[in-house]
Amino acid sequence: MISYPDYLRLLPKTELHCHFVSTMQPARLLELADKNNVALASRDIDTLLDSDNLLDFLALFNAAHDVLVTGDDLAQLAYDGVRDAVAEGNLRYRETFINPQNFPGRSYADVVDPILDGLRAAEVDLGVGFGLVVAINRNLGASSATELVQTVIDNPRDGVFGIGQDDLSPDGTESPGAWVDAYALAGRHGLQRTAHVGETLAADPRGILVALDDLGCERIDHGYRSVDDPEVFARLLDSQVPITCTPHSTRVLSGWQFGPEHRIARMIAGGLNVTLSTDDAVFFRTDIGREYTDVLPAMGFGPDAAKQISLAGASAAWCEPGQRSRLEAAFRAEHLALDALLAGEPVEASPPG
Repeated sequence: MISYPDYLRLLPKTELHCHFVSTMQPARLLELADKNNVALASRDIDTLLDSDNLLDFLALFNAAHDVLVTGDDLAQLAYDGVRDAVAEGNLRYRETFINPQNFPGRSYADVVDPILDGLRAAEVDLGVGFGLVVAINRNLGASSATELVQTVIDNPRDGVFGIGQDDLSPDGTESPGAWVDAYALAGRHGLQRTAHVGETLAADPRGILVALDDLGCERIDHGYRSVDDPEVFARLLDSQVPITCTPHSTRVLSGWQFGPEHRIARMIAGGLNVTLSTDDAVFFRTDIGREYTDVLPAMGFGPDAAKQISLAGASAAWCEPGQRSRLEAAFRAEHLALDALLAGEPVEASPPG
């Protein structure tokens, strides 16, 4: 028999909202900074990672790219990030956001190809499927976004599935409507599309509708403000568009504590198509296992909800249909095996006292 926390940790998982540099372990961040002579704001990890708002976090996130200087640095991080997530929470498939614009002076190929090499090696050694989502740096503006999409189109790579977003617009907002041209170009060339919208209280809930209707998004990243607008919530419920939620980031950046009234809990209870991911694991001091073990019991969810979320991640993957079907089947089989191990054990699925 196994405990409910062990059950949650052992559930097979996908991760569809994971930013590449954030898969770096803190010790590796310091090691690479030393190797590549990159000055960090602090040598103390607790001080370095201490951010409680989105703007401070983004400054640290952008600086972390500076320590990744060589192709070997990129390939090794790609491999290590997968290996760590397998150990921490039984990761089986991951789609990773990458930021070519955050590596000035390097070509698109110089960034993407080593990362793909590392992910392919991890797939061979560990069986973890992968895809890349090229993230627009919103702080660089609309024309830069369109240029990046054209670069992706001009340099096709197996394993690069689509486009997404990172950072904020120069005015510090999500501004989903600013990216219409870039997203239209991506859509015309068959790239998948997702967008970071409705993340914090500063975001307009109706930005989610802009992402769906004007950007043509097949997935939504974050989407928490949907619970504050009945029309938006109903749209997500009816369409069952996958939503990639990242619980620990909401606690760090918005101060939302895990419990039944948390926006993600209300999204799950209300029937939205929620998946769970880390977003930026190193900066939010989390991992893919903890996004289940720390979060679901505190929000009041038991094994049935956990299995639904686990399977939803497989179903929302952008890999080719045959691979996705095999992934779903493997998840269902593991769910059955884990249910048998949990049978008869008490399940704590309520907030701790």
